Parts: sequence; C-alpha cells; structure tokens
Amino acid sequence: MGTKRTRITDDAPEDPADLLPERSVLSLEEYLEMQAAVGNRTRFEILYRLAHTDELTPTELDSVLDVDDSTLHYHLGKLRDVGLVEKRVRTDRDSEGLYAYYRATMLGDVLLEHGVEELIRREREFSEAYDSDARN
Repeated sequence: MGTKRTRITDDAPEDPADLLPERSVLSLEEYLEMQAAVGNRTRFEILYRLAHTDELTPTELDSVLDVDDSTLHYHLGKLRDVGLVEKRVRTDRDSEGLYAYYRATMLGDVLLEHGVEELIRREREFSEAYDSDARN
C-alpha cells in the first residue's frame, strides 16, 4: 500500500501537459527539449552570451568560449534545432567579411532569464538570508 502525497499547490494541474495553453504553439516535449539543450554547459554559455548581447558572429563567440570551431557549430545547431537561437545571414559583408550572426530568440531569452538565471538569483537570496540569520 502506498501513501497518498499531499499536493503543494492547489492550482497545479494533475497532468503536467495541462500546463500548456489550449492552443499551444509547442508541445510539452518541445519545451522539455529546450530545457535539456540548456542543460549542457557549452550550450548554456552560448545562449547566455547571445541573450546578453545583440548578436554575435561565430568568430566573436569563438573568442570568448574555449571550444574548437566544429564544437561551436555543433552546439549552435542544437540550440537552433530547439528554437533557442536563430541564425541571421546578411547579404552584405561586414568589415571582417562576415555574413552569419547568431542571436537568442525570445524563447531563449525567457528560458534563460526565468530558468537557470532565476534559480541562481534565488540561491543567492537564500544564501544571503541564511548568512544574515546565522549572524543574528
């Protein structure tokens, strides 16, 4: 015999799929794929850099990340596949002869800000509160 667990909140649906709006553009699986993509350190760092800048070229990303070119493009492809990053191609070269630029999509910005970054902010707040209580 199992014991029945008490629900933490009354407004949470029984089935996680019921969190989606009736006419959701994405499925629960697609949202979970986005979350899984950001679970990789390199992809998180790429998305973080793109979300906190306007747009970056692969050369600019390569200069701030410690990965080789093929690894960078592999991870950019993964982030593009799940809709967190988009590639923009310009018809005119810039001063360095570059055409391709990457930027975070709206979903990438939101997932980062209200996902990993929010968890880190909450941990910081918790740590500060705990340290304050310990001093008193």
